[in-house]
Amino acid sequence: MAPSSSNKSSVLPTGGGAALMDPSDTLVLLLDHQSGLFQTVKDIPVADLRRNVEMIAKLCTLLNIPVVTTASEPSGSNGPLMPEIHQYAPHAVYVPRKGEVNAWDNADFVAHVESTGRKTLVMAGVWTSVCVMFPALDARVAGYDVFAVIDASGDPSEMVSRTSLARFVQGGVKPTSTNALLSELHRTWARPEAASLAQLYGLVAPNYAAVMESYQRAQEAVKKAV
Repeated sequence: MAPSSSNKSSVLPTGGGAALMDPSDTLVLLLDHQSGLFQTVKDIPVADLRRNVEMIAKLCTLLNIPVVTTASEPSGSNGPLMPEIHQYAPHAVYVPRKGEVNAWDNADFVAHVESTGRKTLVMAGVWTSVCVMFPALDARVAGYDVFAVIDASGDPSEMVSRTSLARFVQGGVKPTSTNALLSELHRTWARPEAASLAQLYGLVAPNYAAVMESYQRAQEAVKKAV
């Protein structure tokens, strides 16, 4: 079963955070974000998908959250992993598979997940209905608390995506989004990484970047007027 919220180091005296992820217990798994598979994604614009995955990689580096990547057949038609992941999360560990569709079928992959000692798994990948779904459901059975980042994943159609979402919920996997993940791990602006975190919001919500630019320009104008 999932760990009790009473054991979370991030729970405040108010009870805030009891239902949220504990960053110190979180492991991010980025599964099969491969160039060939991207060409089949139809439920989200691929540019948005890649930008959201990039944000997750940057967030994990900023907050020192471990990342595991993997691909079933990177030398085949599914193509190589998108390079942005290891570019922006240089600490990410790549675990090769031997052709298994389900990463949880690979003993090395499962052993690495277990070796981290973390029980909250955040997964994203292509396809959502397969590459995320299968290990997510197996990890739930193995006792992990599992989140699926839907907009950092992709499926061949809207119908497949809706079916994936229903099956996640039925299987006890918690759907989430990149902006929710960012905010949930961020928790407070009263932290030294606040300025860098603000930049990440501009990735998951480009309009927010415009808000920040307008605010900064207004602040500069006030300073000049003084």
